[in-house]
Amino acid sequence: MEGLLKKIKTNVIISSALCVILGLVLVFRPGLSMRIVCTAVGAVLIVSGIMRMADYFTARDGGLYSQASLIFGIVLAVVGVWIVIKPDKVMAIIPIIVGIVIAIHGLHNLQQAAELWRDKYEKWWVALILGVLTVGFGVLLVCRPFAAIDTVVMLIGFFLIYDGISNVWIVSRMQKNAKILRQEMEAVDVEIVNRER
Repeated sequence: MEGLLKKIKTNVIISSALCVILGLVLVFRPGLSMRIVCTAVGAVLIVSGIMRMADYFTARDGGLYSQASLIFGIVLAVVGVWIVIKPDKVMAIIPIIVGIVIAIHGLHNLQQAAELWRDKYEKWWVALILGVLTVGFGVLLVCRPFAAIDTVVMLIGFFLIYDGISNVWIVSRMQKNAKILRQEMEAVDVEIVNRER
């Protein structure tokens, strides 16, 4: 489990770093053409999707997390390819597309929060709040398509930065909690061995 989480964390860090970098560019350079924005967002989604699919094929444990990662990865990659190939058709609806992707990401974070709660991690509620906020940001983009292009670009940038940072935090907490559980189980095993002697 801990080894799987390490692989997942590496993939999440890479995809999250791409989200943060793209987000910073969009926040500080909102005047970029929407075609460049579309291509950049599409590329980030493709990379994120491929990494999530890689999680599934490297784990091969048939677990709910792996299956969800595969489905989410396929969705991300397909949407990313479509955005890169058809940027003209996507420009008007890119806030909605990004909003849907961010909302799905938030639901995934809520699933991770539930796993932290089951593992009795004391700060599981922080992951829950981050997940709820992520879903909320996604829904906001879907329901409130802003008129000004610069506003849309900057908002997408802020959401991408937030999404990248919150993902890294949640996965790092999951890995830390898995390590604590493993140490506790090893301590119990040692105690049983000592009693048998």
